Amino acid sequence: MRVLVDESAGAAVVAYLRSRGHDVLAVAETMPQATDATILARAAGEGRLLVTNDKDFGELAFRSGQLHTGILLLRLRDESSPNRVRVVASVFERWEDRLLGVFTVATERGVRIRPTQSPS
Repeated sequence: MRVLVDESAGAAVVAYLRSRGHDVLAVAETMPQATDATILARAAGEGRLLVTNDKDFGELAFRSGQLHTGILLLRLRDESSPNRVRVVASVFERWEDRLLGVFTVATERGVRIRPTQSPS
């Protein structure tokens, strides 16, 4: 899968996804300190799922209606790198085929998947 990992999700998530064979761009490497709108536009333009800890992307997707290819928002109590990787691994193992085109919220306790755009 093509993925863009926001700075807030961390380098460990980038390394994990790359180790699993995903085509991963890291905001920290390619566009550090870019605005959220710019990050989301790049992900959409390149057909990439955005992985982030930043809930502002929900505002962009739902209230502003900014187009996206899919957003995986990590809402974790334990923000440690090992826990982020554990949750991302779990989401990809179980839900990878459903992540594109939707807004997904993942916590340690579960996953919520919501459509944000009308199908074309």
